[in-house]
Amino acid sequence: MPLAVLQTVQTIPFVDRSVDRSVDLAVRRLSEELGQRPQVVRPVVLECRQQLSGSPAGALPELVERLARHRLRAPVD
Repeated sequence: MPLAVLQTVQTIPFVDRSVDRSVDLAVRRLSEELGQRPQVVRPVVLECRQQLSGSPAGALPELVERLARHRLRAPVD
């Protein structure tokens, strides 16, 4: 008796280009505002973006920038 073979279809997740652009814009704004190099700001913004991935897409740009700003301004222990 032949065994059934299940094939899985891997979908490519939808990427909202406005969100990708908003990360770049947030890095630029926060770098200028806080006087920090983009190389320091970008990892924080990307981490915030990842952690907020379940939020509505329209709200992501503002939420990501606000959270990143908060984290970048927080005192280091």
